[in-house]
Amino acid sequence: MAVKLRLRRMGKKRQPIYKVVAADERSPRDGKFIEAIGLYNPITNPATVDIKEDRALYWLGVGAQPTTTVKGLLSKKGILYKKELIKSGLSEEEVIAKLDEWSKNKEAKQESKAVKKAEVKASKEEVKEEKKIEENVSVAEGTVAEDVKEEKSE
Repeated sequence: MAVKLRLRRMGKKRQPIYKVVAADERSPRDGKFIEAIGLYNPITNPATVDIKEDRALYWLGVGAQPTTTVKGLLSKKGILYKKELIKSGLSEEEVIAKLDEWSKNKEAKQESKAVKKAEVKASKEEVKEEKKIEENVSVAEGTVAEDVKEEKSE
């Protein structure tokens, strides 16, 4: 029996919430499963991911294959990285230290992305303001030019 870690859809129409489950690969998407190991809610901002780390590591250890989406979720939570560290033979303290370092790097990247995004937004607003000023100046110059033409024709 081949076991997969995959998503099981729940919730209302247009309001999905998913259970992360260990299931036989032959069973239907929303059908029978062996064990529920977490929840994934893509509606919230940012998406909520709650996975039982010990159970996920157990299922990965006995050969369960995660689907592409679940693999991404496990990577975001650092579970796949932890599995690789354990597999490489590191002690528990070393694994914890490396995971702490990984989470700090992840937070730093997120902060730098947020700063960069804010800078881009500010620069876009500046460009919009400059365009408005240029439009106002050109409109003002156009009205002055029209007034001068009218005075010359009279």
